[in-house]
Amino acid sequence: MWILLYGSLFLLGTFLAYYAMVQYQKTQYLLEEGIRTTATVTDLITNYDSDGDTYTPVFEFKDRSNTIQTYKSPISSSPPAYKVGDKVKIVYDRRDSSNVKTVTFWGLYRVSVILLMVASPLLVVGASYMLYTYW
Repeated sequence: MWILLYGSLFLLGTFLAYYAMVQYQKTQYLLEEGIRTTATVTDLITNYDSDGDTYTPVFEFKDRSNTIQTYKSPISSSPPAYKVGDKVKIVYDRRDSSNVKTVTFWGLYRVSVILLMVASPLLVVGASYMLYTYW
């Protein structure tokens, strides 16, 4: 019974670590092949919550065809990370201008970091139990 539990933890950790690497590689590809430009913060959307308000920045930028694109950040914060009118470096996919990331550590690598933070203890606990049991 314990082997199923710890084996499942190990497999889940392996899956999460693999998915983190896939996300990292997608980000690296976007940085290598994407188009870098500067966006302007045009709005801060207020998200009301019982724990307090958070603010989501909305960016505007011109793509290669000189079309104005709007990008709503998936990250909200309190206090707001940006002010309306701030200039922010972004990178977007040349084939899909809706695939946008801000050129900051958290903007680029948050998914990979969070997945690895969850995967690491699962891998350590699952592998340690299996090594202890079978070695």
